[in-house]
Amino acid sequence: MISLPLTTPILPSRCLLHQTRRPNSTRRRFWIRSSSSLKDQCTTKTTKRVVLVRHGQSTWNEEGRIQGSSDFSVLTKKGESQADISRQMLINDSFDVCFTSPLKRSKKTAEIIWGSRENEMIFDYDLREIDLYSFQGLLKKEGKEKFGEAFKQWQEDPANFIIDGHYPVRELWSRARSCWPGILAHESKSVLVVAHNAVNQALVATAIGLGTEYFRSLLQSNCGVSVLDFTPKTDGGSPHVCLNRLNQTPNSPLAGGSSGGRKASKQVILVCHGQGNNEDSAVINQAATNDQSMNMLGVIQSQKTAELLLDLRVRSIVCSPGTASIETAGVISRVQEAAGCLGVDSVPRHVKTKQMNELDVEGVLRKSNQARLLILMQSIDNDVIASSQPGWLSQLDEEAVSALWNRSGKAWESLLDELSDEESNPGEIMVVVGPPMTHISLIAQCLNLTKEGLGLFHLDAGSISVIDFPDGPSRRGVIRCTNYTAHLGRWCIPITTPA
Repeated sequence: MISLPLTTPILPSRCLLHQTRRPNSTRRRFWIRSSSSLKDQCTTKTTKRVVLVRHGQSTWNEEGRIQGSSDFSVLTKKGESQADISRQMLINDSFDVCFTSPLKRSKKTAEIIWGSRENEMIFDYDLREIDLYSFQGLLKKEGKEKFGEAFKQWQEDPANFIIDGHYPVRELWSRARSCWPGILAHESKSVLVVAHNAVNQALVATAIGLGTEYFRSLLQSNCGVSVLDFTPKTDGGSPHVCLNRLNQTPNSPLAGGSSGGRKASKQVILVCHGQGNNEDSAVINQAATNDQSMNMLGVIQSQKTAELLLDLRVRSIVCSPGTASIETAGVISRVQEAAGCLGVDSVPRHVKTKQMNELDVEGVLRKSNQARLLILMQSIDNDVIASSQPGWLSQLDEEAVSALWNRSGKAWESLLDELSDEESNPGEIMVVVGPPMTHISLIAQCLNLTKEGLGLFHLDAGSISVIDFPDGPSRRGVIRCTNYTAHLGRWCIPITTPA
């Protein structure tokens, strides 16, 4: 029989369902329930957007202490401030319901974000953090000293990590899967889920079909916001799932920090070029040649991106051969090299810029399936292609998808070779500029997915995504964030606006 760790809260019985009220609120309900009665099938009848938020910095985060599912730490002042920033990020969204972990650090974060909303908050014990048993409460250095090989396995092979007779990551994945039926069965279109680092990773991973080997591959920072869209299929069954964005943080995603407790030795920043011209009379010709210049909004987007990157010393920029990508790369390069006169850097910067034909994955797709792709592109922004449409991948024939996937695989290998050539510079940052479809392909390649994984992601024009390599380019990267657009200011894509 599996026993709970001493520091884990006791699971409340379903008969303890109750509601409490805050002052000045008469309709806001707080429910406590077990997930044991959740349906076996993960279905939804309507399009649903689920917004995941990790709690703000806690006292044990600050101390470097292993929390697991213990409930002794609370939010620090910084954590409360982070939660308030997340509240402002999500303030315009009319969430129908909030699911939250009942642990104090998550509960407080949820209450700050939920603000004066009167819709229900559901406390779900299965949303607690990963159970780490004897590790819980130890400083990380104490865990290393006391448990030696077990702690090393936790750091290097978490999927197979075992302690006190338990496999914590495997248990977590099973628990995360059990959460989804209840969340998706709720009669709502917009759902807020506030929980923890590891469990949010597991929720994202299980939603898009990734196993325990992806633990620590999808970063979740304090108060990081991730968005999943669920779209019903016409033939029923499990819905189409798209990760609209990952780990939108209160601060810039380029502000540093670790990836899974480790500092990145290399970093790739994927920049989607600025929006291109899409005059109706020219859409088809431009789409066929991939040779469109940026419009005024695209120019602004590229300038905003260049400003965001200014605090980083970018060594190299690799771009797709498309005109808009070349223009965006040029703006970033010129701003980098002007860092001195802009008062940012006293040391001259020299940026190496090159075009990489392998990044033109859209060109290959056009050649393979031009007629159908052009039909798809006439109905949407030609910069985003069909990737914003649920199930777009199934509308392309096998030849087109295979050609796209093979080209993106070559592009990813070429980029890794470029990074590996710079081993003498452990903090190397490479900026890659291309259209959204190219970067969706690179993210899927980074995660070592199959070509079917191309339909799991969405990116907007002008967005950035960040991939860290804490173990170097020869090992799988860590996705720090995807589809970040907050740097675009008034032109940003609001987190909760449906694609």
